[in-house]
Amino acid sequence: MADKDKEMRAEVMKENFKNIKHKILILSGKGGVGKSTVSVNIAYSLMKRGFKTGILDIDLHGPSVAKMTGTERMRLENDETGLLKPISTPDGMKVVSISSMLEKSDSPVIWRGPLKMKAIQEFFESFNWGELDYLIIDSPPGTGDEPLTVLQIVDSLDGVIIVTTPQDVASSDVSRSISFVNALGKRIIGIVENMSFFKCTKCGETHFLFGEGGAKKLAEKYNLDVIGIIPIDKQIMVHSDAGTPFVITEKDSEGAKEYMKIAEEIIKKTGGANGAD
Repeated sequence: MADKDKEMRAEVMKENFKNIKHKILILSGKGGVGKSTVSVNIAYSLMKRGFKTGILDIDLHGPSVAKMTGTERMRLENDETGLLKPISTPDGMKVVSISSMLEKSDSPVIWRGPLKMKAIQEFFESFNWGELDYLIIDSPPGTGDEPLTVLQIVDSLDGVIIVTTPQDVASSDVSRSISFVNALGKRIIGIVENMSFFKCTKCGETHFLFGEGGAKKLAEKYNLDVIGIIPIDKQIMVHSDAGTPFVITEKDSEGAKEYMKIAEEIIKKTGGANGAD
């Protein structure tokens, strides 16, 4: 009976995912590296390139994607078939987060492993995403139940993007994430180094506040590509808090241009060039 139920779930997921061309998990072994910020801005960079894009936030205990996309106070609705509809932003981004299911934005989610795994399965089985070129899946830090569930049940996952910051303490934790993905036989698309450096707007000097070269060392150690180097920019924080994605509002900034380069790398590595309308 359990095997039959598992097969039925797999079939439902396959049906719901059949119109999503590319699925990418964003992962980091270290908290505080700005992974959700990277996820949101990668998704919007892909959308700016002409791709239909969605973001799924599987961080159940500390969801932040809804706030960053301006969808925090919006609630989910059902479509004509009874499936849930992702929340659509005015510019066309589709967003799913546990935040949209909580009575209050500060309500805690007090769940153990089995409940978390069940919730993530429901994200995949109960939502009608429609046609998408890219689904970006933002995960909590570490190698726990949430990313493990995605890596185990999403057979059609294109790969994983690893997010780090330059300092050695972050690289050490992120190494575990790389080994975690490798152990599960999944592809790593590349590494993004966030908060890489700060460029003074007055003197023009570049400061490496958290050290230098963390992503490069990881890439060399594990034979991976560094696909992006994101600078420290106060406007990234300002727009994340305001729910107005940085790459849209500050499109001419150095950081936004770097995100667009990351999008180009993702398109190249996933064969998505033929997917845009």
